[in-house]
Amino acid sequence: MVDSPAVRSGFAAPSTPTVRNRRARWKDGRLVLGVLLVAVTALAGAKLLSAADDTTTVYAADRDLPTGTRLTSDDLTTVRVRFASGDEAGRYVDANADLTGLVVVRAIGVGEFVPREAAVSQTDNDRTELPLSVASGRLPADLAIGDQVDVWVVPKDTDQQAKRMWDTIRVVQVDTVKGVAGGTARRQVLVGLDPSDLPKLPAALAAMGSGEPVLVRRGR
Repeated sequence: MVDSPAVRSGFAAPSTPTVRNRRARWKDGRLVLGVLLVAVTALAGAKLLSAADDTTTVYAADRDLPTGTRLTSDDLTTVRVRFASGDEAGRYVDANADLTGLVVVRAIGVGEFVPREAAVSQTDNDRTELPLSVASGRLPADLAIGDQVDVWVVPKDTDQQAKRMWDTIRVVQVDTVKGVAGGTARRQVLVGLDPSDLPKLPAALAAMGSGEPVLVRRGR
């Protein structure tokens, strides 16, 4: 008996799927290198921008501040400014400064940067103010508010010696030059006296009645 040929179906035997060695994209060395380059570039750019930012944040008046105002953050706004020098920036109240106890000793207009000499502690504000009429040649030409000075009196009588009446006195206000001739021009200077300075006041006034005040500025 002859075996009948095997019956073939119309379907081929299932083939075994080819297994491919696939690597995740994040493992691709070129991709990792690209990500690192982007990160390094971004970091370098951030450092460059940070180094280029040489601005200083200071306080500015958010409204008109009359003399005697006790400063609070509600009175102020912050402004980023690029100053020409650190000394110039130091003339204004830094935005990180503690406002506790600060009092306005001269009017500050809305939008004006708050000068350090115009915002002093309550203790400074309690000082007695003494006006002095000083010849232009007897004080520093660039004397400014906030400077510390020694007050001397030079007698008109050349036989007498100059006397130092006070030391380390704060300048509260400096007026413009008055007079027409250089030798006669005078400046009105307002200085602040502590309570401990007041006992010397009568003697100082008497000395200035027969002499000339001289202001010697302390180191800034």
